[in-house]
Amino acid sequence: MTDPTIDLRPQTRVVARLAEAVTDEQLSAPTPCPEMAVRNLLGHLLGLSVAFRDAARKDLGPTTDTDPGSVVPDIGPGWREELPKVLDELGQVWRAPDAWTGMTRAGGVDLPGAVAGAVAVDELVIHAWDLAVATGLPYTPDPAALQMSHDFLRAAADAGDRGGGIFGPVVPVPDEAPLLDRAVGLSGRDPGWKQGV
Repeated sequence: MTDPTIDLRPQTRVVARLAEAVTDEQLSAPTPCPEMAVRNLLGHLLGLSVAFRDAARKDLGPTTDTDPGSVVPDIGPGWREELPKVLDELGQVWRAPDAWTGMTRAGGVDLPGAVAGAVAVDELVIHAWDLAVATGLPYTPDPAALQMSHDFLRAAADAGDRGGGIFGPVVPVPDEAPLLDRAVGLSGRDPGWKQGV
């Protein structure tokens, strides 16, 4: 792959639409992420969007230094306005070629810009799936983002790197399964996950 960049905006818009459709009654529902209800998953999406927005800008500090596993995220009263705004900013800043070059930091880890961009895409694709299946919403990821997420997860699995414990063990998925199911399996999730099962 000669050009490691993609436009994140189509996928950030998918995530924003999913979040907008979440009802207040669904905020306490379980998700495929252990220890996270929908409200915590939304809080995580908000936090990672801020972190990767700032990572793209090379604006390093508290937002890019915080280990995402150090706290269980939550949402505040203004999350319905804040999340789409930050997702839009995230999509915009990664349009800059400089975001994909040099070194940056996210989650307290220094990494090349191109890797940070791929991680951001992967987070958006997989956590949008988490949100959709937890709330019963239909989900069709942006095709370019899905392909980048799958390729990133496949390379990590092939290298035996499970993201320092961020991802669980790969869940086997048939080679002929849809690309989204294969990416979800590579992320350590069961593509057949159902609420309450």
